[in-house]
Amino acid sequence: MRRPRLDYESHATALDRNDLGALLIAAGLGTPLEHALISLLALNGLRVSEATGADIEHLGPERGHRTLTITRKGGKVVTIPLAPRTARAIDPATGECCAVPVFVVGDGRRLDRHGDGRIVRRVARRTGISKAVGPHTLRHTFITAALDAGVPLRDVQEAASHADPRTTMRYDRARGSLDRR
Repeated sequence: MRRPRLDYESHATALDRNDLGALLIAAGLGTPLEHALISLLALNGLRVSEATGADIEHLGPERGHRTLTITRKGGKVVTIPLAPRTARAIDPATGECCAVPVFVVGDGRRLDRHGDGRIVRRVARRTGISKAVGPHTLRHTFITAALDAGVPLRDVQEAASHADPRTTMRYDRARGSLDRR
């Protein structure tokens, strides 16, 4: 039996540079949790499960970079360098704790993907972004922006933890644009 063929065109939307900038500013003016979460999703391209599954004890320095060890899809554990803005946003959100999740709700429980989505939507509403924005929108924005900036496909594929480059290419909304050449 053959598997059905995947549609390799993405139907998800990404934010443009202006909307992303506005979202990051709004997050920076919000709570430390909002700023850290949105920075991690938008500037590091993490999946929502990777962000919500992160623990403070897995933050650390490595070769001059602030890093975070996460569990990727499929259970693979990797250490990723944090974008400088993300690294600056994480510290106020984590406080002095060390053996707890990076993102917790008021009662100390780990933030789940539903709470993550509510936070992203709330900050997006504050910026006046009219389109539907969720955590995956920020991952999509990260991948699309990297491809638009000319980052090699292999590097974007690795950052996104995609096994197949065609999966990464699904995010390339500007594939036919003459402006990219």
